[in-house]
Order: sequence, then C-alpha cells, then structure tokens
Amino acid sequence: MLDEEEWARVSPYLSQTIAAVKDYRQRTGAGIADAKKGVSDRACEEFENLTGYKETNYLAIYHHRLSKHGPPCRNCGNLLRTPRARFCAACGTVVRADDAV
Repeated sequence: MLDEEEWARVSPYLSQTIAAVKDYRQRTGAGIADAKKGVSDRACEEFENLTGYKETNYLAIYHHRLSKHGPPCRNCGNLLRTPRARFCAACGTVVRADDAV
C-alpha cells in the first residue's frame, strides 16, 4: 500500500503512462493490449522501487493507495474497502463506530 508521499511519487507516472497509451493507440490504431506493450511503463517501475513488488498492470496501482481504504478489520485484520465501510468485505464483521481511525 502507498501512503500519500509515495502516491505523490507514483501518480504523475500513472498519468504519463495513460497518456502514452492513448497516444500510441491514436498513432498506430492498436488495441489497448498492444498499446500497453508498446509504451514505457514508468509507473510500474516506480511502484516496484517503492514497494519491492513487481506490478505488471499500471491500472492496478490505483487500488494500492492507502487513503482510499479504511482501517484494519478488528476481526480479521484486512483493510476495510473504504473509510466509510459498514462491514468487512473479507469476513463480514460489522464495523462499529469505535472502529474508525
């Protein structure tokens, strides 16, 4: 998961990668899969530098922003899907008001 400082480092590369994929598609008429292969993916490289995890899909990085998730579930420890979650998607435990961060 990326904290806000790390997100600030990766985010510009995500925007650049998306723009490069769009540009590649316009120039070549390629599909999305081919366009992803045809551009440099600096976002995944920076994500790996920060986390040690080799992500191959730059769009998946959007799901690794810590501020988009809630606190850990008091029962199973998984992060709640959103800060306003009413239950844990992993185990079904209902979130109490005192569970908030």
